[in-house]
Amino acid sequence: MLIRLYLPEDLLRLQEITALTFGPVSIDRNMEQLLGEFGPSGWEARKLVAIALDCELQPDGVFVAVDSADRPIGYVTTRLQPASGIGWIPNLAVDPACQGQGIGRALLERALEFFRERGMEVAKIETLEQNPIGQHLYPSLGFQEVARQVHYALKLLPAPTPPDT
Repeated sequence: MLIRLYLPEDLLRLQEITALTFGPVSIDRNMEQLLGEFGPSGWEARKLVAIALDCELQPDGVFVAVDSADRPIGYVTTRLQPASGIGWIPNLAVDPACQGQGIGRALLERALEFFRERGMEVAKIETLEQNPIGQHLYPSLGFQEVARQVHYALKLLPAPTPPDT
């Protein structure tokens, strides 16, 4: 396995990996399960757009793990916030067929190295309570829990039509 910088031709494969991995750990999927479908597309399409946006906003901070054929098998996206000194990791995913081999850890270590190279003072990553992999992996790299957040959602129904007067 090799970790290299993101290339635009990687995007479709990164989105494929995203679709394979984020189902059990997606806030939008949780909302759809509770409230029903909403919007012009489902949770998966919204998540794939988010990955594309990550790659567009900080392409020099997207790192891709590839196999011996240079096929992406995992990725990590980052965002630099120089004004605050915070490096943020919005997304990390490894193809389920390749999990358990230390790829996620290696990708996170590369992201942390990137933050140090760019002068960030703190690295931030989030996970859901329903993500046991993240809850184990992040502390094992030295991340400390600083807060818990509760997400609420309300399905907005069309406003009732006023009666004729």
